[in-house]
Amino acid sequence: METPETPAETPDAPTIAAQDWAAASADPQYRAAVVDLLGALAYGELAAFERLAEDAKLAPTLEDKAELAAMASAEFHHFAQLRDRLSAIEAAPTHAMEPFAAALDEFHRQTAPSDWLEGLVKAYVGDSIASDFYREVAARLDTDTRELVLAVLDDTGHASFAVEKVRSAIEADPRLGGRLALWARRLMGEALSQAQRVVADRDALSTMLVGGVADGFDLAEVGRMFTRITEAHTKRMAALGLSA
Repeated sequence: METPETPAETPDAPTIAAQDWAAASADPQYRAAVVDLLGALAYGELAAFERLAEDAKLAPTLEDKAELAAMASAEFHHFAQLRDRLSAIEAAPTHAMEPFAAALDEFHRQTAPSDWLEGLVKAYVGDSIASDFYREVAARLDTDTRELVLAVLDDTGHASFAVEKVRSAIEADPRLGGRLALWARRLMGEALSQAQRVVADRDALSTMLVGGVADGFDLAEVGRMFTRITEAHTKRMAALGLSA
């Protein structure tokens, strides 16, 4: 006969990362964390669409303008995928995005580029930092949500486009390197601060990162995660021909 002091042994439950959405979403806290995550991603993609459309106005050539317009269209397609998934899991897309709008809008307000090259560096650096962060989180998500998140993080072509244009500009005028390096460092600091603020303000999302929901994350791992993001940023700066 079993007693409270000697409970029966049960098989280990499958980790969240091994479950599909139907199984994982039975945990209401995990469901809330995913809704937050998809809401943050969706607003980020919508903001990226708007930003690229604005940056296209600064493009020096018609060819550059067309390239950015195509990228903006791809970002809107990613937004639509996230919006549709939120609706499919019975979460109102607008409601899911609203908690993140102010922080993201403030980030873009504080880091408004003054010219074409700053816009390219911002999109390359800022988008890459966000993608690194979401990829780290995706490893702990259920299989269905992970597949969607990784799909919308696909590069729209902006990375290679930005690297080519920025490196060419610096080769033509080396004095640009110092200004753009300072700009990229500012973007890195603002992006990390904004990400930390967003996570801290959302209980379910912060719990996902520090271990209450997502398997394998703890505070030390969060620190290592941001270290990996910083290291990836350093490599991207080198690709641009800039010092970190």
